[in-house]
Amino acid sequence: MKRIVVAFFASTILAVIVFRFVPVYYTPLMFLRLSQQEHLKLSHHWVPLEEMSPHMPVAVMGSEDANFLKHHGFDFKAIEYAAKRNLEHPEKNKLGASTISQQTAKNVFLWPGRSWVRKGLETYFTVLIELCWSKERIMEVYLNSIETGDGIYGVEAVAREHFGCSAKELTANQCALIAATLPNPRKYSSQNPSRYTKKRQRAIRRNMKFVEPFGQKK
Repeated sequence: MKRIVVAFFASTILAVIVFRFVPVYYTPLMFLRLSQQEHLKLSHHWVPLEEMSPHMPVAVMGSEDANFLKHHGFDFKAIEYAAKRNLEHPEKNKLGASTISQQTAKNVFLWPGRSWVRKGLETYFTVLIELCWSKERIMEVYLNSIETGDGIYGVEAVAREHFGCSAKELTANQCALIAATLPNPRKYSSQNPSRYTKKRQRAIRRNMKFVEPFGQKK
């Protein structure tokens, strides 16, 4: 048992250190989605953060995690607010409070799910990447690994598929539109946005004005 525990910590810490420098070309979610598809599709193109539009990090912070640059992996105020709101309004869709760091840990190292075991591992990997990676690296991996459409992963792939441009050429409005789909990118499309998605896009554009500028030097 002791050897198993030591092997687990040694292998996970090594993986986090390796991915501090090495691009993440594939994630567990990509293989899971492939197993669910009738017609196989996996569109993913890794690009460095400096080859993305500077509006993209601001858009996802405005949508997903406004305090990304300030917290150390967990936004406890957001967690408290979400817990209180979910308790007071159980009839509504549950409000999440996962930070970009938590989502990155889940995307790269884990599988989708809501079990306590997976949540515990997500917490563990979040602490590790916050200790070993810079905020710029976390954002770079996040923007390259997020699901952005059916069989589409990362900002570069969705820019090519939905907007006919590179991630570097995305406008602020396009970045906000991509961010607007992230709660469920297989349901909400940045290529054919619904009224709800456009409403979220407008809200994110407003939020972007109040988000601290994101440096792109690692």
